[in-house]
Amino acid sequence: MVDYSVYFLFILSKKKIKKYREKLDHIFEELQQKFISLVKNELNTFKKLLSPDYPACSEREEEDDQREGVLMITLHILRNMKQTDIANTLQSKLAPACQRKLKSKLRDKYQKINEGISGYGNSALLNEIYTELYITEGGGGDVNQEHEVKQIEAASRKRQTQERPIKCNDIFKSLPEQNRPIRTVLTKGVAGIGKTVSVQKFILDWAEGEVNQDVLFIFPLPFRELNLMKEKKLSLVNLLQSFFTETQDLKPRHYKGYKLMFIFDGLDECRLSLDFQNNKKLVDIEEQTSVDVLLTNLIKGNLLPSALLWITSRPAAVSQIPPECVDQVTEVRGFSDPQKQEYFSKRIRNQDLANKVFTHIRSSRSLYIMCHIPVFCWITASVLERMLSEAESGEIPKTLTKMFTHFLIFQIKHKNQKYSGKSDPDPQQTREIILALGKLAFQQLEKGNLIFYEEDLRESGIDIREISVYSGVCTQIFMEEHELHLGKVFSFVHLSIQEFLAALYAFLNRKIPKEQSTEQQTSKFFKLFSRSTMTGFLSSAVDRALQSESGHLDLFLRFLLGLSLDSNQTLLRVLLTPSERISHSSKETVKYIKKKIEESSSPEKSINLFHCLNELNDHSLVQEVQKYLSGGADRRLHQANLSPAQWSALAFVLVNSEEELDEFDISKYHPSEECLMKLLPVVKISRRALLASCNLGVNTCENLGSIINLENSSLKEVDLSNNDLQDSGVELLSSGLKSSHCKLQILRLSGCMITEKGCSSLASALILNPSHLKELYLTYNHPGESGVKLLSARLEDPHCKLETLRVEHGGKIRIKPGLKKWFCDFTLDPNTVNPRLSLSEENRRVESVEERQSYPDHPERFNRCQQVLSREGVTGRCYWEAEWSGRGAVALSYKTISRKGRESECWFGQNINSWSLSCSDNSFSVHHNDNRTVLPPPPSGCRRVGVYVDCPAGTLSFYSISRSPTPSPAHTHTLSPEHTHSQTPSDTLTHLHTFYTTFTQPLYAGIGVYYDGSSVHLCEIE
Repeated sequence: MVDYSVYFLFILSKKKIKKYREKLDHIFEELQQKFISLVKNELNTFKKLLSPDYPACSEREEEDDQREGVLMITLHILRNMKQTDIANTLQSKLAPACQRKLKSKLRDKYQKINEGISGYGNSALLNEIYTELYITEGGGGDVNQEHEVKQIEAASRKRQTQERPIKCNDIFKSLPEQNRPIRTVLTKGVAGIGKTVSVQKFILDWAEGEVNQDVLFIFPLPFRELNLMKEKKLSLVNLLQSFFTETQDLKPRHYKGYKLMFIFDGLDECRLSLDFQNNKKLVDIEEQTSVDVLLTNLIKGNLLPSALLWITSRPAAVSQIPPECVDQVTEVRGFSDPQKQEYFSKRIRNQDLANKVFTHIRSSRSLYIMCHIPVFCWITASVLERMLSEAESGEIPKTLTKMFTHFLIFQIKHKNQKYSGKSDPDPQQTREIILALGKLAFQQLEKGNLIFYEEDLRESGIDIREISVYSGVCTQIFMEEHELHLGKVFSFVHLSIQEFLAALYAFLNRKIPKEQSTEQQTSKFFKLFSRSTMTGFLSSAVDRALQSESGHLDLFLRFLLGLSLDSNQTLLRVLLTPSERISHSSKETVKYIKKKIEESSSPEKSINLFHCLNELNDHSLVQEVQKYLSGGADRRLHQANLSPAQWSALAFVLVNSEEELDEFDISKYHPSEECLMKLLPVVKISRRALLASCNLGVNTCENLGSIINLENSSLKEVDLSNNDLQDSGVELLSSGLKSSHCKLQILRLSGCMITEKGCSSLASALILNPSHLKELYLTYNHPGESGVKLLSARLEDPHCKLETLRVEHGGKIRIKPGLKKWFCDFTLDPNTVNPRLSLSEENRRVESVEERQSYPDHPERFNRCQQVLSREGVTGRCYWEAEWSGRGAVALSYKTISRKGRESECWFGQNINSWSLSCSDNSFSVHHNDNRTVLPPPPSGCRRVGVYVDCPAGTLSFYSISRSPTPSPAHTHTLSPEHTHSQTPSDTLTHLHTFYTTFTQPLYAGIGVYYDGSSVHLCEIE
């Protein structure tokens, strides 16, 4: 039976749906008409606003919700149409009143700059004296543990052509190859390099309407101020309103609708616990919580995901931000060389004097490098402007210690002239103040702090109520920041000033009686203070600095040693009591430092010890090495027996040379692992490292892997060919290749005993870091089918930059150690053999016989000379061995050598077409182009020789081969093809002679047997 009630309900339901749809259509038709009318009206208003002759501020300023919605849509469409300028102009004219108030406040705050310390000294308009800083794109967020002065020294040697510069105002603009918008930028740079000034200029340009006008609000929130709100509980809205009262009228929806930017300057100064792992998730901008939770959620994008974030930091602190939260890393490199000169021209109005100052700075490499730091430029200008003018006299500073000593004395004198009209300060008061500041500097240096709060000053015994006395005496050294919300922040103008004062404090306190040294006993430097003599004190400081893995005491040590000189003590007489003025001879200290250089296994630490010698005015080691280098005599280093200290001096000279080192060729110095280990700092700053054929091993790969992993490494090409690196060495090298910091483009590993295991390591590295390596050379290895397949896959990978892969001449023979990996299995050509020679053993042995052999006529047969050539020719690398009996010769020759002319035209070694080694029981001699060189006779029982040719390199080397069950220590020490090699436990190769030339044709092995009964045969190598 049919249930009709269900059927009628269905019909009724369809009628209701139809009626509802008709009503909805009517509503949206009316809505469309009103929406179009509204948009038309607003668009007409916008059009009038954009007219040049439209009066300013004629539109209502009160918030209008409907206008705001249409404005957002209009701006979005204009920017999609690439009409950014019109969009920015419209947005600025219709911006909320609070934005104009905020811009006005920021403009007033940032338009002036006080070099050195905010709040003291003569201020200047930022736009008038601002010198563009060198900012680069790239790098990672990894921790750099090196002392920041070392980082500056490394940056000073890096060519700007190797990097991509970015203008400060463009850091949020995506690069052509970037397919995503940039939300968070992390900018790093050492202390005083200009990060805060860059932030200041960025904000000022925005506040003045110059750039980035698509951003409606910029909120600068320095970490040093956020630290003072550590114990507060507040929402993001509350936080912004407490810092920027102009935002009181902003509603929560505005924060989400407007384009905002937060600038967090000084991550390294942060004392908040930024726990990205465990902090609770927060999405509500009105929910109250701690400041650190607000920050982690802002950075992770949970709060205001559309907001832009700019974070600045010193390198050591960047790892606090998870890499996945950062879209772009930039680095402030300070002043480039032209920018340094521009700065001094702006800073010193007298251009003749400015040029004189700059010329002096150029004459001192250490000062010139430090001038990459803008604050150091200011310190240097402050000192030299006075000293090089007529008003001042005295020795012009050429060392860091003397520069900082003059700076301190100038500041003390300036204070007394300004406040009391005296040029000579009160010694007792000045000494007490400098000691107090030095103690603060010393204690905070141990803790790694650059900014201090009231509790830190109390800990150092500084009375907060008298802080103006301290900042008054050293107005340009120590600063107190005012107008913060919950307290005060203190700091020295720069880390180097802090290190100088810390060294001065240590120097002045070196003789504190034991009963007064309780504080020193708790210090890591207690042993420093416990030395009774000046020499012991300074030697202990050297030891303490060398123990630091990061080198964080390097500059402290330079200052401490410099302060021991009489000349610097004379300058500091206002601070020294008569008993503290010790006339100290630096000879013993210099001797101790040279001993440490001799013993040091770290090239980087040795470099700093040379800077220390420079502070002590001792240049003897450097001058010794410069004698070798003068007049293009670097070839003499090849034979020179340099001591470890002299190798370190060579590294120091090369690293600090004003000339750019584009190529490091180890063959110019001494092709050995010892040489390379000493000159690693030079490799780091070179663009190309040519390290072929110098018997490098696994340890070398570990060090090279570390170098190419460094963010500041300049290396673009490395040639490690013909070294027995093996798979284990390649694995260590690959650990550096896979790093995102590695920018290597060409890697040559021909003849390095690499199998498919090593190829797998290389392929894995290219998967992890596919963006840089373009050429990979693996000829004369044993990659196997699987190794070739793994690497070939990278050629086909569209994300991998690899363009060239060479794997020819492979095989099992290539994993033999030493020169045997280049073995070529020659056979002698019967068509070339002289009729007085007999071939046997499958054309591998030749003997001189009385009876002429019945060979057929052939145009390539040697008619007069008892010689024979091989069938096979060589154009690359090749090694072969031969044994002789009686008298014979082994040779390499062009095929074009004469066969039927005069003897001099045919005989191996008598013409330009051939090179030979003549062998007998009691003599060796080499021949080329009718020139003969007699060599020491072969050792007893030696009947075997080796020949190695590297056609591309233009070298041909001969070796004698001795067989002994236990090679001597000298023979087991492997060097280059020009030195002794241990082929196997029973074979020892001794270098006889190397020809250097340019080969223009393929080479063929040659044998000469000139006396009856003598023979030579080509050896097989298993």
